[in-house]
Amino acid sequence: MRDELLRRFAEFGTRTAVFDQGTGFTYDDLLDRIHHARERLAANGVAPRDVVIVHGDYSVDAIAVLLASFLNRNVVVPVVTLNEPTLDTVVAHCRPGYLVRTDTGLDIKVLPRAQAGAARMIGQLNRENAAGLVLLSSGSTGTPKVILHNLDALVGEKLTKRPRRRANALNILMVLMFDHIGGINSLLSALLVGGTAVLPRQRVPDEICGLVERHRILVLPTSPTFLNLIMVGGYHRKYDLSSLRLITYGTEPMSEELLRRVNQNFPGVRLLQTFGTSETGIATTTSESSSSTYFRISDDSVEYRIVDGELQLRSRTQFLGYLNYSDDALTEDRWFRTGDLVEETAEGYIKIKGRATEVINVGGEKLLPLELESVLLTSPLVEDCVVYGKPNAITGQSVCVDIRPRGEMTRTAIRKHVLEFLSGRVEPFKIPSRITVVDSIEMSDRLKKVRTRRGTDEA
Repeated sequence: MRDELLRRFAEFGTRTAVFDQGTGFTYDDLLDRIHHARERLAANGVAPRDVVIVHGDYSVDAIAVLLASFLNRNVVVPVVTLNEPTLDTVVAHCRPGYLVRTDTGLDIKVLPRAQAGAARMIGQLNRENAAGLVLLSSGSTGTPKVILHNLDALVGEKLTKRPRRRANALNILMVLMFDHIGGINSLLSALLVGGTAVLPRQRVPDEICGLVERHRILVLPTSPTFLNLIMVGGYHRKYDLSSLRLITYGTEPMSEELLRRVNQNFPGVRLLQTFGTSETGIATTTSESSSSTYFRISDDSVEYRIVDGELQLRSRTQFLGYLNYSDDALTEDRWFRTGDLVEETAEGYIKIKGRATEVINVGGEKLLPLELESVLLTSPLVEDCVVYGKPNAITGQSVCVDIRPRGEMTRTAIRKHVLEFLSGRVEPFKIPSRITVVDSIEMSDRLKKVRTRRGTDEA
């Protein structure tokens, strides 16, 4: 497998592998960087099976260290934002020996070995002579989960794809994060078939759309929330995005109304809903159509089943386990409980309704935020919104919504409009008891809406 990766890169030769900060690097250049990274790691004492933290966002050096660690059979932990709590979590559960900072070349620091036991699963990688990948969950509900993957399995799945015959036949913008399963998937999907990975400096609509225009990007992997930011800001009109052939969206459910807006603003571009988890990898999917929120998992390496409305997965790229949590998310027969509530058609198409953890329970009546958001977005006066629940002493929870209005409106006017608009369209318990007017909808670094709110600007 390692020989095949090196052989492909050598074969791709002078094709452009990476655009980083406006500079193009060929596959020959990338190979040189990989060999240099391996030499630097070895000179600093990094040996096969050592755990290495790679701190930094996408750069040609970060990519080189990631692939050098794969070739060297290391366990690599990519981290874009490395604060003290995150470092403490990684040290406690992975026993990393080295920290490599890649924002200004390769700065390799030897770490004191932690005494907390690195999980037996890392030992399993060693016995299989495989490289490892550790991903951290977003940690929005507490300490992030430390997720261990067999990196050989992830790379191996991509090496089953045939290389592209022509240079520049596939250029992908790395919108998703370097330490996110979707970002790793995008990177491997581009490089292992001879495509080009275009690296942004910032993940903001102005930068992303500018890169699409400049590099004639064909494939844009993103999220519903980010697509809405592009449209709300009018960046799809400011820049020439006519090169786009495919927009893939994931990380969160897409509302039907938002999908309608995307189709209207990106005519002729195919839209594909992707699906995956940090635990099982990204599955190959087929959307029912560009205008449908239903999709089919069409991946020989992924099995799925629906139990009590929840989607469960089992895949060849499934994680080995959590290093700091119990494996309660796995059933006895090793199916992963995704936490996603879905419905399925007779033809096998699936629709994501929302997360089980996001269900709002109002006195026994239950609501998924996406349902109400989809209704609100049909209002001509609502540009964007996010629905969430808050504790309520009487009903258990109450329905709350943050509204970004379209045009200038007073708080009183938007509150009155929302209440009147929803009346008769939804059941009374779904009408929000708190409506907050905001200038923007908060988005996480994973490009999805943040549903935990402490807003004080009640309309």
